Amino acid sequence: MDTRISRLGIRKVFTGRGDLTVEVEVYLEGSWGRAIAPAGASRGRHEVKYFPDEGIEAAIDAFNRWVEPSLIGMDASNQVAVDKKLEEVDGTWDFSKIGGAVAVATSMANVVAVANAKGLWPYQVIGGSLANTIPYPLGNTIGGGKHSRGLGPDYQEFLVLPYGAPDIYTAIYANMEVHREVGRLLAKEDPTFAGGKNDEGAWTAKISTDKALEVLTEAVKSVSKRLGIEIGIGIDAAASNMWNGKAYVYASEGRELGPRDHFERIKSIIERYNLIYVEDPFHEEDFQSFAELTALFKDRLIVGDDLFTTNPDRLTIGIREKAANAILVKVDQIGTVTRTHETVKLALSNNYRIVVSHRSGDTESGLLAHIAVGFGSPIIKTGIMGGERVAKANELLRIWDHLGGAAKMAKIK
Repeated sequence: MDTRISRLGIRKVFTGRGDLTVEVEVYLEGSWGRAIAPAGASRGRHEVKYFPDEGIEAAIDAFNRWVEPSLIGMDASNQVAVDKKLEEVDGTWDFSKIGGAVAVATSMANVVAVANAKGLWPYQVIGGSLANTIPYPLGNTIGGGKHSRGLGPDYQEFLVLPYGAPDIYTAIYANMEVHREVGRLLAKEDPTFAGGKNDEGAWTAKISTDKALEVLTEAVKSVSKRLGIEIGIGIDAAASNMWNGKAYVYASEGRELGPRDHFERIKSIIERYNLIYVEDPFHEEDFQSFAELTALFKDRLIVGDDLFTTNPDRLTIGIREKAANAILVKVDQIGTVTRTHETVKLALSNNYRIVVSHRSGDTESGLLAHIAVGFGSPIIKTGIMGGERVAKANELLRIWDHLGGAAKMAKIK
């Protein structure tokens, strides 16, 4: 089938948070693909620029004026060439001319168009015929920090990872059961708890960081015993949002901790609650503290999100400094599927684990599941509850069925 690009389209749509974003359609001779750019509330300083300074209208104008004319006639099956053309059209590293949202939506829509043209699934286009590993879902149960408008614990996410599940259905179900159990326990702990949830579908409650971890630990023990599988817990501190330039602000506790005291606090929490996953425990320029923590906890996942922003240059620094041992991967942070793949290859060749992730302002698209399977990610950070979160979980179930007997769960431990 002819895979030349015949035309493209763009429109304004909304994320699950109600913010405007863009959806792009790529049309070939006989097939087409569609993708939406997700959006994050907490963005690292080193991410690509989401929209041009003038906003979404300028992004759409740039698409119509420069992107579509440049891509028409290109072979969509050459993803690298399509993505490089997006870079050439923009002319800046951070896509400040056309906007990272336009770049990522176009790049991902191209993947879907090629899959449809060839009778494949998107994960097969990304990862080839050998892509058959299903990631474990990492889910957010209690929200704090910026995602909960400062009304809960100071750390942004309290996470659950069912790494002992034998299949993807059991893993997803375990996360949902933990989420439900956490809700029941929070109702007992917080008399003001009204069942509120944040942008990612995590519970919000006026409790301390330690209380959140105690509740999550109790919920995990209950569900783990009932289902007969191992379930681990973790945090995303999103510490850059706590850092004021001199100290880490623990707003819910009404105090500040200097860098050393904050380090000891993180260390103590890992040990006390047996955390297996720790994301962004320090601000995004503190490679040294990341390295020190990684050396102390070699058997835990110390993950850089704002630290790396899916950027190979930032990851190269991390590799040199031995900072973290895993990287959060978000296609929209770097702008294209090809750039993301380059970062993934760099990470894997240096023994870093990858964790493909959603954004807080995500959409109903299930494409993230294909990206995770295509890249061979052992973990996918998707949230647990809410339509835009369940969309990824359900797509993982479909991919599992599509793979049939070839499907296997990833190895984490």
